Amino acid sequence: MAGFTQRTDLAAESRELAMDGRLGEVEGVRYEEAEKQNIKYQKLTVIDEKGQTALGKPIGTYYTAEIASVLRRESETFADTVSALSGLIKGMLGQTDTGGCTLVAGLGNRDITPDVIGPLCAESVLVTRHLKEHAPDDFKFLSPVAVICPGVLGTSGIESADYIKWVCTNLKPVRVVVVDALAARNLERLCRTVQITDTGITPGSGVGNSRTAINKEVLGVPVTAIGVPTVVDIRSLLADMGNETLSEKAAGSNEMIVTPRNIDSEVVCASRVVAYALNMALHDGLTVEDLDMLIG
Repeated sequence: MAGFTQRTDLAAESRELAMDGRLGEVEGVRYEEAEKQNIKYQKLTVIDEKGQTALGKPIGTYYTAEIASVLRRESETFADTVSALSGLIKGMLGQTDTGGCTLVAGLGNRDITPDVIGPLCAESVLVTRHLKEHAPDDFKFLSPVAVICPGVLGTSGIESADYIKWVCTNLKPVRVVVVDALAARNLERLCRTVQITDTGITPGSGVGNSRTAINKEVLGVPVTAIGVPTVVDIRSLLADMGNETLSEKAAGSNEMIVTPRNIDSEVVCASRVVAYALNMALHDGLTVEDLDMLIG
């Protein structure tokens, strides 16, 4: 489609677009596929500015893990998926000691179902900072974690990045984790993949409503972003289908997005997977059974 670049927040999809049938890897990009506890994932590293330009993604590391088996309710798969994701998140976070606080921010609009991944996830993240502060001996096995849901500019009048930066200035966390809904270009990835990256995030970029970036440069501390794709720009979908006539019409019309029919149940399931994995990554020794009792 002339003049239109397919929108996606997923680095793996950006690589596919950059490849466009070419042989060999994109210059400045390192890519590998692997499996952890029967969960397939892709690791993509944008090495330098050439890779950054080719993919339109910041220099850094991106994991894209499949969680489709959880949505299919396959037996014994929830614990394996959570454990595998937890390992990837923990590797991205680095050493999680019991002293420095981790700030978790659930981004998104609670009133829009495809955008509620962040707030739903935040509801299931263990809040432990106050416990560590007032009863450190009783909770020495936990890491201090604080959780916020900044909302969106249209409902609060405050940019998410500004809100988080203000909290960081006062709380002084050693790291920030942001969880948000993403946009994909492939319908099959909606609510079935999780992207984890150390480059932070630009809220709304996948649907053409970019806000201030939330990353280390803005906040002054390392930022890990975890996202689940929940929507596809209809123009990207039509471009993928190869229908040039409809693609051209869609390019000049009002923007529309496509989301699964059962998005309400799928975001609940996906956010639960992410929350459990994040909890296990932040607190050594916790199991899925422990979290079932603690979260309820």
